[in-house]
Amino acid sequence: MTDKYRNKYRIASARAPWWDYGRPGAYFVTICTRKTQHYFGHIHDGEVHLSEIGKIAQTEWLKTPEIRPDMNLELGAFVVMPNHFHAIIIIGENQYNTEPTDAGRDAMHRVSTMATTIETTCKNSFAPQSKNLASIIRGFKSAVTKAARQIHSDFSWQPRFHDRIIRDEKSFQTISEYIENNPLKWAYDKFYSEETFTI
Repeated sequence: MTDKYRNKYRIASARAPWWDYGRPGAYFVTICTRKTQHYFGHIHDGEVHLSEIGKIAQTEWLKTPEIRPDMNLELGAFVVMPNHFHAIIIIGENQYNTEPTDAGRDAMHRVSTMATTIETTCKNSFAPQSKNLASIIRGFKSAVTKAARQIHSDFSWQPRFHDRIIRDEKSFQTISEYIENNPLKWAYDKFYSEETFTI
């Protein structure tokens, strides 16, 4: 992964006001623990060794499509790092974002057509936050927090999350590789820090 992509896709930003985050598409999200505390484990020789809380985060993320079957979700690459979480999630065509006749397209078709969709969509995203990316992340964070606090009562996330709309298949592949290689490049990571807390 080049520095260009490391910088571009790690920048915190407000939700794009011209995009409806309930629409079909692929999204790259990053969520950090409060004060980037190392609740999720540690990295040794380029491999992630998850703590009990880290295993909870991984399990809850894998359950996301099952919990929200009506949103037609697919999970892309993801990784639980010591103090943050990276993932690609694909929101498919569903009853909340498309007409019935639009159903049935596969994930890569959605990714490959996102550039056109983005350019022609002007709906503001600050509508009720349900059946969209924000509601998915909110539910995930809540589930992890509830379980994690049974292990450590001080566990919490940073209040915001970082997101990036994935515009095309090339970006999809580039970001996937970045996520998969993240543990190998931990020492150069924006969120790297000496372990201040571990479980």
